[in-house]
Amino acid sequence: MPSTPASLAATRAGAGWLGIGLVAMGAVGLGVLAAIGGSVALVRKTAAGHLFSASEVPAAPVSLVLGAQVYPDGTPSPFLAARLDLAKQLYDAGRVRAILVSGDNMAPEYDEPDAMRAYLINAGVPSTQVIADYAGFDTYDSCVRAKKIFGVDELIVVTQGYHLPRAVATCILVGVKANGVGDYTVRRFLGPWRSGAIRDQVACVKTMIDVLTDRQPILGPHETSVDEALRH
Repeated sequence: MPSTPASLAATRAGAGWLGIGLVAMGAVGLGVLAAIGGSVALVRKTAAGHLFSASEVPAAPVSLVLGAQVYPDGTPSPFLAARLDLAKQLYDAGRVRAILVSGDNMAPEYDEPDAMRAYLINAGVPSTQVIADYAGFDTYDSCVRAKKIFGVDELIVVTQGYHLPRAVATCILVGVKANGVGDYTVRRFLGPWRSGAIRDQVACVKTMIDVLTDRQPILGPHETSVDEALRH
């Protein structure tokens, strides 16, 4: 059937809208990439000069261990266990005098902080020197709460290497003097390491939004447990 003027016009209109849609999608994609790239660049710039090995990091009163997966039986995942082992290494070397473990305790059946605390105590760290933060639901919350709830002004962040720049930058941007030590022993788990590294790049955007909007996490009364640990 030969094309009519009306059908030709409809085809052209459809093609035009399709072109506009593709352009809009491309613009949105470029905007997302720009936001991620800009956020990652700012995070890395902020963290530059504050990332160290365990043997070279300047001493600080406290280390902040950020939470990660805990298995149903309460055993820390390999990623979390590696963070805790590194924190104990810093404690044993006299680089820190207390360890603040911060994680998710939102559900009764899932408790990162107590699992972290039990792991360190079983490894030989005195119970008085391990403090639990039960509302560290993300990196930003943990950093803000370390300062506002536990009164920590200076610390060493302990996490995986791909997460370290964002964690250190977050602490610095919320007013905590921070350096960091990263774990690389779990790079042997190549798939989870790669996926974690990719997610962390995207998470830099949320970090910058949280900082710029001064988002307030769940707070509460001041905790004296860190002060008491440092008096031991």
